[in-house]
Amino acid sequence: MGVTVDVREVFKYPFEQVVASFLRKYPNPMDKNVISVKTVEERKDVSTGIIYRKRIAVCQNVVPEILRKVNILKVPNIQLEEESWFNPQERNMAIRSHCLTWTQYASMKEESVFRESMENPNWTEFIQKGRISITGAGFLNCVLENFASTFLRQGVQKGIRIMEMLLKEQCGAPLAE
Repeated sequence: MGVTVDVREVFKYPFEQVVASFLRKYPNPMDKNVISVKTVEERKDVSTGIIYRKRIAVCQNVVPEILRKVNILKVPNIQLEEESWFNPQERNMAIRSHCLTWTQYASMKEESVFRESMENPNWTEFIQKGRISITGAGFLNCVLENFASTFLRQGVQKGIRIMEMLLKEQCGAPLAE
């Protein structure tokens, strides 16, 4: 089955500031679940100017204790891999993320884009599509997908609030129309 989350948000800040804040977003005291984020690969294509980054995030296992009675769910941390392609010429950054933990039982994938807003070139549009599907957990598939759906939706909103806070701290008030 699987659950999906689609988000669209406009940050009233220039593209370069939004991308810089995104890359510094975690770890952050507002979200203690993200323990660390480490860049494991970074390279620039000299012909296009596109910067490719691969980062690994380590997050606390947020699966409720009652569900951790199942052996496969007893891990203390979860790892996520994020790949991004930053194109300064076209003023966009594409991001793909997926979970490296529980790959034989669960699939978590997100695709996101930051790009100059059509409404105002000084604003940045953020679009994200996420999908989680659980297999191989028998009767727990549905329970885990429901938990994952709630957690994903709350996580997206928390991530947007963190971005807004960082942007305000680093850049001041949002830009008006």
